[in-house]
Amino acid sequence: MKESVYIIGESRTNMDNAITTIYNSFYIAFEIDAETDEIIDVGCTHTISITENFIKKLFTGKNIVEFDNLEQEIKRRYHGTSQKAVIVSYKDALKKYQDIKDKYYK
Repeated sequence: MKESVYIIGESRTNMDNAITTIYNSFYIAFEIDAETDEIIDVGCTHTISITENFIKKLFTGKNIVEFDNLEQEIKRRYHGTSQKAVIVSYKDALKKYQDIKDKYYK
């Protein structure tokens, strides 16, 4: 790995979700290897630690640009009330990452 980048994706959760009550939004932060597109580390807003640990397992080691595979895995495995927020945050981070790759890593 020559260099990594840090990206945050954001989305809203249901109004009755504890994450919304505490943070107002749901955030996922990614550290990504800019050369291979591999997700090195992940963090997110959460109210219980198992949520962040599970999301970390879903994403770490995966290729961030393989959207269809990751979205299907989230739908199949993550059944918390913020499932849609996880997908939207991931899409937001992916868009930001692709913009950065186009600008700095051609």
